[in-house]
Amino acid sequence: MGGLFICVAVFLQAYRGSVRPYVNFNAKHDAEVLHKAMKGIGTDEDTILMLLTARSNDQRQQIKAAYKKAYGKDLVSALKSELGGLFESLIVALMTPPVSYDASKLHKALKGAGTDDEVLIEILASRTGEQIKDIIKVYKKGDVLSRERDRPPHCHKMDLYAAGEGKFGTDEEKFITILGNRSAEHLRKVFDAYKKLSGSDIEDSIKGETTGNLENLLVAVVKCARSVPEFFAEGLYKSMRRAGTDDDTLMRIMVSRSEVDMLDIRASFKKMYGASLYTTIQEDTAGDYQKALLYLCGGND
Repeated sequence: MGGLFICVAVFLQAYRGSVRPYVNFNAKHDAEVLHKAMKGIGTDEDTILMLLTARSNDQRQQIKAAYKKAYGKDLVSALKSELGGLFESLIVALMTPPVSYDASKLHKALKGAGTDDEVLIEILASRTGEQIKDIIKVYKKGDVLSRERDRPPHCHKMDLYAAGEGKFGTDEEKFITILGNRSAEHLRKVFDAYKKLSGSDIEDSIKGETTGNLENLLVAVVKCARSVPEFFAEGLYKSMRRAGTDDDTLMRIMVSRSEVDMLDIRASFKKMYGASLYTTIQEDTAGDYQKALLYLCGGND
């Protein structure tokens, strides 16, 4: 029995999401609760948001299947017909499997006139190689760099220096190959070695030697290698502290990181900006949309 408690304690310690799998989960019961919340005149939004933000994405998929079996209808379609605005968009996002959600965001970013480069950069820089492969499978387009992690950091620091400031002009391909193919731990060692060799931070070299979207992508990759939670804390801060709220970014980060590292993002946000993510969301949003975001945030710091 003691072994079980240790396992649970280790799991809880290692789990950095604010949304965890619900312990006494019953998909059929949850489907009934949601059905009642949408039945008759008026919709019980509180019940919907409290239930869905307290279930993991995997559990939401099971609720969806149970709802279809019990009522012969698609749960997401039913929710869409009852809800509206930003709250509807947030609930639909929560009901989408993570890989499908990322693929849909990439599709939206790429289609139509102009490209939403920030979305592309965020997803490509912050997801692992395996996740990107899965996203691309769903997206059914393109290919991804294979990950080679074997060469020691000192080889890569020389490559980076030669690609950047060590010679006239920038061999951008080298930057891309090294930053695109190494693990975060490996990259952090490369950055330290690079600083010793060149006397400057890798970010400064990238900014000095590249421009436009390539510069933005490479800087984002570096930031994620240094700290993914800090990268997302900065994204959340910018989404709420510019003129008007960038709800697409706010929603995307809150949904995609709620089961991954939201606790670390909250800690980074507080450390970097001196305010809690919870109160910042409170000040910038309203209504059921706000309530659902606060549940995803998981508490005040």
